[in-house]
Amino acid sequence: MRQRLNEALEVIKPIGWLVLGLGLGALLVAVIAQWRELAVLGTGCLLLMVLALPFLLGRTSVSVDLRLQPERVAAGESVAAGVLVVNRASSRLVPTTLEVPVGSAVHRYGISSLAPGATHEESFTIRTERRGVIAVGPAMTRRGDPVGIFSRDVVWTPVREVLVRPHLVPLESLGAGLLRDLEGVSTDAVSQSDLAFHALREYVPGDDLRHIHWRSSAKVMASSGESALLVRQYLDTRRSHATIVVDDRLGSWSDPEDFETAMAVAASIAVRAVLDEFDVSFVCGTHASSGSDGHLALDAVCRADLGDRGLVESGRQASMLAPDTSLAFFIGGSESPFTDLLRSSAAFPPEVRRYGIVVDPRGNSRVTETGGLPVLHLAAKEDLGGLLRWSVR
Repeated sequence: MRQRLNEALEVIKPIGWLVLGLGLGALLVAVIAQWRELAVLGTGCLLLMVLALPFLLGRTSVSVDLRLQPERVAAGESVAAGVLVVNRASSRLVPTTLEVPVGSAVHRYGISSLAPGATHEESFTIRTERRGVIAVGPAMTRRGDPVGIFSRDVVWTPVREVLVRPHLVPLESLGAGLLRDLEGVSTDAVSQSDLAFHALREYVPGDDLRHIHWRSSAKVMASSGESALLVRQYLDTRRSHATIVVDDRLGSWSDPEDFETAMAVAASIAVRAVLDEFDVSFVCGTHASSGSDGHLALDAVCRADLGDRGLVESGRQASMLAPDTSLAFFIGGSESPFTDLLRSSAAFPPEVRRYGIVVDPRGNSRVTETGGLPVLHLAAKEDLGGLLRWSVR
């Protein structure tokens, strides 16, 4: 009962409440003050509401298909959008209005009377300018009077999203200078059992007998005449996994455009990592993703925004999100404390190759190293490829 009452009240729009309040107020004052003109005004308002009621009669039975092609674009590109309305009722559709919100704007289309099974199609273009997410929909029909006193709104589609990615910078392989094997990037950590064979050493009690290299042991015993066993020594390997952490604090960026440059840098590294067959993780404030699907990281880049979490906390989250990281990048602004870069990178074990990136358009592009952390000072995103090529090799 309460739900039906709420639905009935939702049909009355703000103008309707204004007309109703004005009418009842005028009639009340007219009765008290014996003011005939106000009685006429009040009666006219209530009569207007009665005349608007017939516009709500009938039902709207349609199917609405909202189409977006493509749903992921780079900033500056356009999206072809369209909406197809089909009358599913057994009778003609009463003329109605179709509304499709696109970002902060609303597209309105008049739908004429449609025969049963007839269709009506509208096309429009969504232009993108900046990285981000553009909400499209929900598509809804509005049936009401011309004045806007009453309106019956029916939602036909969910909200769709257009993900706008930043412009990417072409990069060379992130694996340059890194040893690759069957499972990933080799580290300097010695292991008793793995896939990357490193060397032979003498057997000590407790070693796994399966790792004894019998042929080499036989050669040593034959040449020296002494009993000696040699076992295989391995290098520990970890699966190739690139993690990107971006400082989301507003105070770390002297200009909001520097943060957009950082997003372009993060997206470029993520795409290069996917091309190199790395898993990719991305963390920026409350937005995080991890996996082998490159769309996950790029979608998270599109959604990332300024907040108050900071680089240190984001780095700790990244270390828990991707404990198998082999290559990590920590991106901050010109106002990001260098200690935050160090503390964020310290959340990862020593065998992880770590790089700091500081976006500072007012400085010069260069590479420095402090506290064991190579830092790429980036004046322009186009310099990223050259700095990475120099620092990784």
